[in-house]
Amino acid sequence: MIQPVLDARGISVHYGGVTALDEVDIAVGPGQVVGLIGPNGAGKTTFIDALTGFVRHEGTVRLDGVDLKRKRPHARVQAGLGRTWQAVDLFDDLSVAENIAVAAHRPTLVSTLRELLGATLPQSAAVASSLEALDIAHLAEARPRELAEGQRKLVGIARSLAAAPKVLCLDEPAAGLDTDESAVLGQQLRRLADDGQSMLLIDHDISFVFGTCDHVVVLEFGKVIAAGLPGDVKNDPRVIAAYLGTAAASISGERS
Repeated sequence: MIQPVLDARGISVHYGGVTALDEVDIAVGPGQVVGLIGPNGAGKTTFIDALTGFVRHEGTVRLDGVDLKRKRPHARVQAGLGRTWQAVDLFDDLSVAENIAVAAHRPTLVSTLRELLGATLPQSAAVASSLEALDIAHLAEARPRELAEGQRKLVGIARSLAAAPKVLCLDEPAAGLDTDESAVLGQQLRRLADDGQSMLLIDHDISFVFGTCDHVVVLEFGKVIAAGLPGDVKNDPRVIAAYLGTAAASISGERS
């Protein structure tokens, strides 16, 4: 049996008397894309916040068998748990390559002194690899303001990849993208997965999620109501009633 890279068990989050997540279990295997969907307020982003250490939670989070429960956000990143954010904030005065280099950079005393004296960040193999992985090497010298929204999203993902995460959590990467841009993003994510990158994906674009993911988990009011292959989840009566509605019949291209 293949062991999951990420194994989150019994994840619960409480805000006062409100339960935002209730005993949620999600595992992500090697080179697997797991989708996490559900209505607004279902607890999807809260789950990623719990995984990455930004909210207090109950339960266990193991990455390659290592318990992350007591680790702070920066330590979880160092352990190999990366994430993107819904809003892609790039440094407009830096090139695309320099934006990615910031994430890949591991400062030392010498490098910090050099930067204080005006030296630029060196472009590492991690930067080049991230650009190539998402097929945006031609944008290396571009400035963020010159990019289309779809390209900005890819740069944001490349920035997270530069830190060499064992699992990358993607929070609504297709938000704001048109159909063609979403299709390109889905193709790039599948290529990353085929190369071995494990990912947890949240998005409201159901066609994008079902067409990209190997496994889908559905939350409603902080609880898992369904989990399985995209085709099975799409046809689950509980999911249709809670989230998909009649739109489910029009979704095509999902992985099975």
